[in-house]
Amino acid sequence: MRPILGIARFVLLEGLRSGLPWLALAFIGASICFAAFLGEVALTETRELQAAASAAFLRAGAAFLIAGHVVASTAREASDRVLDLALTLPISRSTYYAGKLVGFAGCALLLATAFAMPLILWSTPAALVSWWVSLTAEMMLVAAMALFFSMPLSGLVPAIAATAGLYLLGRSISTIQAIAAGPLAQAQDDALRGIVGSLALLIPRLDAVTRTEWLVYGLPGLGDLLAALAGVALYCALLGAAGLFDFSRRDL
Repeated sequence: MRPILGIARFVLLEGLRSGLPWLALAFIGASICFAAFLGEVALTETRELQAAASAAFLRAGAAFLIAGHVVASTAREASDRVLDLALTLPISRSTYYAGKLVGFAGCALLLATAFAMPLILWSTPAALVSWWVSLTAEMMLVAAMALFFSMPLSGLVPAIAATAGLYLLGRSISTIQAIAAGPLAQAQDDALRGIVGSLALLIPRLDAVTRTEWLVYGLPGLGDLLAALAGVALYCALLGAAGLFDFSRRDL
């Protein structure tokens, strides 16, 4: 356990000493300015509009930053041969991968906390706590996605594209299912509905977490929140296990 925590500590220090904190501050500042602009032009429900727009902007920004940071860090280690050097130490590959995953999860926690703080200006503390917990879980899942794709894929663009594709599918899969099963769908589209249904079983249901209406219309049900968090935790564990299996058997 100690080697895992040691690697995680170095990952956290790398994140704090990189440009990630400054980019996070830039996103937070942009969200506050955007909310102030909306407060000037909105005619009704100004506070609700500011909360909803800022939450959506900050959630997307957090996902982009954590994914980019994980992919860039992994690619830099590979190009600088740091990974080869680390594996010459008396630690196993599973320990190294687990340490990286825990460290990036810590980065996701800090980033989610920083991005949730400005929303106290437009939402209640109770609603914000639920949104923050959900955002933390979602960002940890994004970090696990980015690490899973950045290890086998060479180059920044393929890893970021794969992470973004899986994330966007997780956010939109319910809408895709509704369209495929809607009244405008043709009868011969049964095969398409089956494909979409099968795909939905493999995709994390990110549309159920970090919902903007929690900040605007009140707290979610405890059962719904726990079910959404459990789904994210399960998918995060599956990604970690799959990434660990692939990393352990791959020739470097």
